[in-house]
Amino acid sequence: MKKQKLLINGERLSKTLEKFADFGRTVNNGVTRLSLTEEDRLVRDYFCSCCEELGMTIKVDDLGNIYATLPGIEDKPPIVMGSHMDTVKKGGRFDGILGVVAGLEVVRTLVENNIKPKIPVMIVNFTNEEGARFEPSMMSSGILSGKFEKTTMLQKTDSEGTTFEEALNASGYAGEVESRLKEATAFLELHIEQGPILERESLTIGVVECVLGMVCYEIEVTGESDHAGTTPMNMRKDAFFTTNSLITEARQKLGMLDDDLVFTMGRVNVFPNIHTVIPNKVIFSLEARHKDPKTIRQVEEIIEGLTTPGSKDGCEIQVTKLWDRDTVWFDKSICDLLEQSTNSLGLSYKRMVSGAGHDAQFIASYIPTAMVFVPSINGKSHCEEELTTWEDCEKGVNVILETVLAIQSK
Repeated sequence: MKKQKLLINGERLSKTLEKFADFGRTVNNGVTRLSLTEEDRLVRDYFCSCCEELGMTIKVDDLGNIYATLPGIEDKPPIVMGSHMDTVKKGGRFDGILGVVAGLEVVRTLVENNIKPKIPVMIVNFTNEEGARFEPSMMSSGILSGKFEKTTMLQKTDSEGTTFEEALNASGYAGEVESRLKEATAFLELHIEQGPILERESLTIGVVECVLGMVCYEIEVTGESDHAGTTPMNMRKDAFFTTNSLITEARQKLGMLDDDLVFTMGRVNVFPNIHTVIPNKVIFSLEARHKDPKTIRQVEEIIEGLTTPGSKDGCEIQVTKLWDRDTVWFDKSICDLLEQSTNSLGLSYKRMVSGAGHDAQFIASYIPTAMVFVPSINGKSHCEEELTTWEDCEKGVNVILETVLAIQSK
């Protein structure tokens, strides 16, 4: 007789997600829970109470990251599940919190079935993943992995001038540096896709192989301001017209590189921004994302080529590279286990990439890591309309549970 699979309680999962959404719920059924605000403090308290009820031990590190651990039979580095509980302003009910509640539901399932894990199981909540109150995003996981300097990050301020350090101390969640996550058997992060691919292809699970590499440039076009009504067209040095030509050229050339390449001109500042004055300066951003560093290099060549021969239509063009990041590939053995778990549960899936950044990409630098995506309806995220069905949430958590069990049995 075939052994029945251990599955999580889907109804309890949905109720738990709704309960967590109450901390900062908006009028339109979204969530505003910026990092280290009162809403964030309250949801942290609730999360800790849920973990304590399960007999988990709780530690908090010097960045406010919370670690709840269910002891194992053997003294080994834990299997870690988690994500973040902070949101953007008027964000959704699933982004980040699904990964934390997934860990909570996995542990609940183990405890209620009297399963004592061989390897300790840990749930983590990372502080300030969104970067919506304190930039940059993924601040705390970035410090853990050595990507960011703690002293610099502590002095980051919000719109009111409050520093991250001040907010952390006020929250009551400033712990000890000794409590930081230093090693683990594996790190698993369940997340909504935040894009339309899984829904479009009628798939339930995305086994995420990597977080895309990207590059971001700022392009400054300088012309001359003159009267909009008296200057002949052939005598103008219009920075906005030149910018329009550059964007068109960049879009045409970048669009020919690879179907998987995504690129965005997301920020445009026009000066002096008066309808009766010919613009004398435009500054715009251009970012691009792809998994292949060769394609990213081609992108850079195209962007840098926009300045040749240095001026266009009488305007000067300056291109500045702001920053970049390499593609982060997740642990192949963990990805394979996630795929095996998905298959064993009879769920449809695909291997895919993440265009958005996640804590997992930093943690992957020192812990075997992988991610699972579940569909986002209409690809919506970072908005109140963000939605993933309860059924898909349940299936995603079951993949995490099955994978935790598989690692335990190795």
